Amino acid sequence: MYSTADFRTGLKIELDGRPFTIIEFLHVKPGKGGAFVRTKLKNMITGQVLEKTFRAGEKVVPPNIHEKEMQYLYQDKAEFCFMDTETFDQVFLTAEQLKDNRLFLKENTNVKALIYNDRIVDIELPNFVDLKIVQTEPGIKGDTVTGGNKPATLEPGAVIQVPLFVNIGDIVRVDTRSREYIERVGQGTN
Repeated sequence: MYSTADFRTGLKIELDGRPFTIIEFLHVKPGKGGAFVRTKLKNMITGQVLEKTFRAGEKVVPPNIHEKEMQYLYQDKAEFCFMDTETFDQVFLTAEQLKDNRLFLKENTNVKALIYNDRIVDIELPNFVDLKIVQTEPGIKGDTVTGGNKPATLEPGAVIQVPLFVNIGDIVRVDTRSREYIERVGQGTN
């Protein structure tokens, strides 16, 4: 059992028989009355966001979720193929099941599959991935790190903001939790 004191971003809880992830929370202690915790919860199956208030000290149940290491192999039309790293069984997931995570998937990347009631409900990407820039405005001589940002499309399809000096073909490190550019780790040949 979790108490409201245990709440943190990313904590997984179960409400009304459904798994949720806490995406925001705020402990509130008003001048009058008891303290409470205001949360935003994301349904792990449907992706729906729900706002719920808990009384301070209220208990919630952790969901029956277990993690399994899997490797992303390839995309076949609208399905994404993953392989269980222990049994070598292959599982296909749809774009709807992967949500925005599919925009940061690179072939041969190991991920954690979150399984609820024998069904994969989500995947957790590695914290950092190195991806190639496939589309952005060209850099201009004299652009610096502090000179601003521009949008860039990564090879799996995500669009992020990068510094002006980054060009097509460059390899950049991206934080998959915040979906932000961290650093350039390799220069392209353009």
